[in-house]
Amino acid sequence: MKAGISNFWRNGWLSTATVAVLSVTLFMILSLIMISVITETLIANLQSKVDVSIYFKKDAKEADILNMKNDILVLNEVKSAEYISEDDALFEFREKHSENEIIIQSLDALEENPLEASLNIKAKDPSLFGSIVATLEKEQYKEIVNKINYYENKGIIDALGVLISTIRKVGFGISVILVIIAFLVAFNTIRITIYTMREEIGIMKLVGAGNWFVRGPFVIEGLLYGLTSSLATIIIATPILFFSAPYIKDFFPGIDLFSYFNGNIFQIWLILFVISGTIGSLGSLIAMQKYLKV
Repeated sequence: MKAGISNFWRNGWLSTATVAVLSVTLFMILSLIMISVITETLIANLQSKVDVSIYFKKDAKEADILNMKNDILVLNEVKSAEYISEDDALFEFREKHSENEIIIQSLDALEENPLEASLNIKAKDPSLFGSIVATLEKEQYKEIVNKINYYENKGIIDALGVLISTIRKVGFGISVILVIIAFLVAFNTIRITIYTMREEIGIMKLVGAGNWFVRGPFVIEGLLYGLTSSLATIIIATPILFFSAPYIKDFFPGIDLFSYFNGNIFQIWLILFVISGTIGSLGSLIAMQKYLKV
C-alpha cells in the first residue's frame, strides 16, 4: 500500500493524465445514467397516458362493478383500476366543458345523466392490454359491460408499445458501445503508465520479487486512480447538472435531474468508484502481465 501511494504521487503527471482520462470515461458513464433516468421517466409518462376504459350498462349495480374492479386488480398485468361513477363522470364532463354554454345547456335540458359508469385500467406494460381485455370479455361480465374501448385504441397502444421497446433497445445499444469505448481508452492510458515503469518492474523481478509483490502497488495505484477520478467526476458534474437541470426540465417536463442526482449522490459515486477502481486495478494487472516474464 505504501509503495502504491508513493508511486501515485511520484508519477504526478502520469497519474494526472490517467485520472483525467478516467474522469472523462466516468463522465460518459454518468451521462448514460442521466440519459437512462430521462428515458425511463419518458417511458413511464407514456405508459401513464395509455389506458383502457370499460363502460357499464345503465342498469349495472355498483356492487357488481366494484366486484369486477377487485377481480381486475388481482391480475398480475394490471397496474391500477379507477372506478368513475355516473355522477363523477358527469361532474368531470361539466368541469371540462364549463366554458361551452351550448354543451352545458344541453346537459341541463336532459332529464337523466347520459354518461355511464366506467373503470379506467392501466397496465404495467402496454403489450399486456390484450391479455387483460381477454379476461374482461369473459361471460361472467357480459351482463354489466356495455363497451370496452380497447379495440378503438389498439393501433395507438401497439404503436406506443413499439416506441417504448425501440427507445429501450436503442438506449441499451448506445450505452454498451460507449462503455466499451470508454474502457478501451482508459485501459490504453493505463498501459502507457505501466510501460514507463517496465524497467523498474524488471529490476524487481531480477532481485527475486514475486509476481504479487510486484503487482500489489499497481493494484493500489489503480484503486487510487478510481477514487480520485470518481470524486473529480462528482465535483465537476454537480455544478453542470445544477445549471442545466432547469433547461432539461423545460424540455422534458417532470424530469428534475439535479434533484435525482443530489438525492442519489452516494449511490452514484459508489457506482463510479467501483467502475473506475475495477478499470484501474484490472487494467494495471493486464497491462503489466508481459513485463513479469523476466
